[in-house]
Amino acid sequence: MGQPQKPIAAEQQILSLGRVLQSLREEDDVDVLIETTISYLKEEFDYRLIWIALYDRLNHILFGKGGITPDRDTSFLHQRVVLSPGDLLEQVVIEQHPLGIADLQTEIRAAEWRKIAEKLQIQGTIILPIRYKDRCLGLLLLGSDRWGYLLTGEAKARLMMVLGELGALLYQHEMHKQQKQTKRSDEPLLELLENLRTLTNLNQRLEAGVQATHKFISPNRTNVYWFDREGRYFWCRMSNQLVKSDRNSSNQQAPGMTVQDLSDFYYALAVNQIVSIGDARSSLKSHFTAKLLQRLKVRSLLAAPIIWQKNLLGFLAVESNEPRIWTETDKNFVQSVASLISLVTPTESMESTIKQIQEDAQLTGQVAQGIYSEHDLQETLHICAKRVLARLTATRFLLLQYDPEQNNYQFIYQSQPHNRRSLTFTLNPLKELDVQLLQRSTEAVEIENLDEDLRFFNWRPFLLESGVRSLLICKCTQSHIPAALLLITHETHRSWTTLEKDLLWAVSQQIGVIVRQWQLHNRTTQQQKTSQAFEQCLNILTKTQNSNEVEKKHLEHTALEQIASILGCPLALLLSWSPGENLAEIIPGVIDNSQFGIFSDASIPIQSEALIQWALVTENYLTLKVDNLPPETRKWLNTPDKGQILVMALRTNADYEITGVVLLADYQERRWSQQNLNAIATLISQLAWWRRQKQINRLLESTTEELRQLNWYKHRRLEEIQRITALSLKQIHDLGIPANELTQMRYQLLLRQLDHTATSMSGMLKLENWQLHISWETMPIASLLKRSLERIENLLHKQKLWIGVHGLGQPIDEQESPKNSSLVRGVPSSSAQSAMAIAGDIVKIELVIHELLVTACNRSPIGGRIDIWCRRLDASKPSEAKQSSAIVGAEHQTSLELSITYNGAIESQLLTELHQNTLKDVLAPSKLDQPPALHLLICQNLMLELGGELNFYQLPDNRVVSRLLLPLVSHDS
Repeated sequence: MGQPQKPIAAEQQILSLGRVLQSLREEDDVDVLIETTISYLKEEFDYRLIWIALYDRLNHILFGKGGITPDRDTSFLHQRVVLSPGDLLEQVVIEQHPLGIADLQTEIRAAEWRKIAEKLQIQGTIILPIRYKDRCLGLLLLGSDRWGYLLTGEAKARLMMVLGELGALLYQHEMHKQQKQTKRSDEPLLELLENLRTLTNLNQRLEAGVQATHKFISPNRTNVYWFDREGRYFWCRMSNQLVKSDRNSSNQQAPGMTVQDLSDFYYALAVNQIVSIGDARSSLKSHFTAKLLQRLKVRSLLAAPIIWQKNLLGFLAVESNEPRIWTETDKNFVQSVASLISLVTPTESMESTIKQIQEDAQLTGQVAQGIYSEHDLQETLHICAKRVLARLTATRFLLLQYDPEQNNYQFIYQSQPHNRRSLTFTLNPLKELDVQLLQRSTEAVEIENLDEDLRFFNWRPFLLESGVRSLLICKCTQSHIPAALLLITHETHRSWTTLEKDLLWAVSQQIGVIVRQWQLHNRTTQQQKTSQAFEQCLNILTKTQNSNEVEKKHLEHTALEQIASILGCPLALLLSWSPGENLAEIIPGVIDNSQFGIFSDASIPIQSEALIQWALVTENYLTLKVDNLPPETRKWLNTPDKGQILVMALRTNADYEITGVVLLADYQERRWSQQNLNAIATLISQLAWWRRQKQINRLLESTTEELRQLNWYKHRRLEEIQRITALSLKQIHDLGIPANELTQMRYQLLLRQLDHTATSMSGMLKLENWQLHISWETMPIASLLKRSLERIENLLHKQKLWIGVHGLGQPIDEQESPKNSSLVRGVPSSSAQSAMAIAGDIVKIELVIHELLVTACNRSPIGGRIDIWCRRLDASKPSEAKQSSAIVGAEHQTSLELSITYNGAIESQLLTELHQNTLKDVLAPSKLDQPPALHLLICQNLMLELGGELNFYQLPDNRVVSRLLLPLVSHDS
């Protein structure tokens, strides 16, 4: 059998790794584990510097456990290293990843090790964490005299295996040590619970809790501090050094403290948080930590709150004169003892608490009884405020209501001592965060220190100036913006118990019923006020129909007063004008405030005044701030800079003229209710219709008066002409017939004409004194046209006009054209002329045709042409009947279409206004108010009464057409 072969280098390394891992697993002593690891690293890795340190997680410190150095001086390898931010060692501890350094002598983030590296000529360095389950237990530093720091994969794997095994063993050792050091708190707590059960006095129970805590934790001092709510300070009620304390005791060893001095400490206790201050660690901010330790004259503190029904009664504190690390067991024990104290505390004041609950129930019952009784609401609130202030030992009882028009909160009731003044200011609307806070709240919102609390921030300056330092606030109604709020204030910093806050919440909900009653009462009053304003305004507008201008302005002034009363506006006026005017007149209505000024004599241009133009383009009312007014408007309207304005045009119908703008103003910005805005919009619209009716009546009365005078004058003149004509005819008859035959013939002809004229004049004077008389005659159209053309003969010669008549001598169905027409001055002589005769009031029809011909002559250019087209429309041909206009009975009788065409200018607006279906505003300026357009309108209306129709339009070739439909005499007539 041969000799065993020597193991190769790789096998030797694996065997060495196995031996060291086995040695580590079999060892319990930490120092031996460290030495075994260092020996293995020295043998297997070529590093001149090896250092192993263990990490203290609580104190953030590394403790050196040894290693090797080139000069065999290992004293610095056992030193304590405090980790600081930015240090390489802290980086490895926190990140728990290996870190390589090419040259440790040049690394500025390792100040102490840099000096050591320079001394020992160390360059390439590797720092590795010793970790287990994401927990750093120590560090390993390997330094070489060569530059660089890379490890081969195989060497790195062996190193990590050794460090992993070392970390697991160190973790097990630390857990075992903690378990041995952990105190058992169950037995002392059970013993304390038994003692508390047998003791009857609260001070005895506090003493038992203090003694048990002091014995278990062994601090320098153990105290119970009690909280005084009205004074907002803590006083030492029980201590292990002073068995029993009194709040007024002068020789108590443990100092007291105010909430104002240590607010963070107080707020932490109030939310049931334990406060722990130890060696380099604190659950509070550093500023408050130092202040608290200085106030208590200690170096370490552990405090647990004593809370009952969300009320902070005090706290249990263990204090040490030296820096101390408080374990979880310590914290749990102190918190458990504080909880036991909170459970036994209420028994001391059980009777007084029951009595207080009964009194609170009686108070809320009296408030509810006062609300639903017949007592005055102010008296009910007075009794309620008196009792609540006495119960809560508060200074002011304030009831606020939100005014949506003013957009602020106003005091609707307040109660305070006789030596305090009432609050006269208003409060701005709440911020959105405060609104949400009140909406979510189901109890009174407490502010113990208004100087430091940021809630209700925009109210703080007003309340602080009034001496308010703490307050309770409750919403009385449920709404998006709290409509009513109840505030209880105090002039010092203090807190209230949960029982007190619950009482105020119950009272506030009952007061909400009072507020709703007030709101309903105010709403009813406002509706009655609006109804009265409507009634009075309508009575004013229907008071008289025949008022003069002075009385009309007085009625408008009174109507403006009623409109302004609905919104409570101190200023109301009317900018008035008539159709066609360019300037507006100011009609004042209400000026009840010296802050407003109106230059009433100013003439305001309608087209350039911004307020008027804004109102005209707005379909309804328009509200705007005074800041938005241009300088031109401020010249005649003087209002406060923070004021608000409402303008609305006097609009009746979209097609009717606007004749004014109503202006309302207030000295501050308001949010008028939609109900009131709708009411004044209705009244302003009613005022617009009233003014329009007045203007129409005035116009019609004036026109009627003028026409009466004109008719009287013309009628009397015609009577005189008829008398003179009759007298002249009588004288002619008395002279006899001349002897000359030719003269006799002409004499008789002229005499017949004079007789006919006198007869027709007599008939007109007799039958048409104050109204038209429609007669019935027939006449051939040719004769009618001939007579009409003879009357304008002089006008044709004067303007050198050519006139042609077409369609009289042609068959019914033949269409005439200018090409084959007889170009004559008169009517062509033909037997067919008698084929068409019209029926009706021939005299009036002749006047209409004459008016149309005169208009054509006046509008035609010199040397122009006028065509008269005649066409018979037979009822037997539906197509022709449909082509005619909508004349009454056009489908049932034969009509004559008489069209007069000429090349002349005519306004498109005039054609539109002459259209029968166009809605006409009698107050709007129109061309139809004056001749010659007025004459055309009269002819158009007259033809409708005569059973015909008259239309005007323009052809595509710009010729103007006057189309006349006349009834023809039927063949059976």
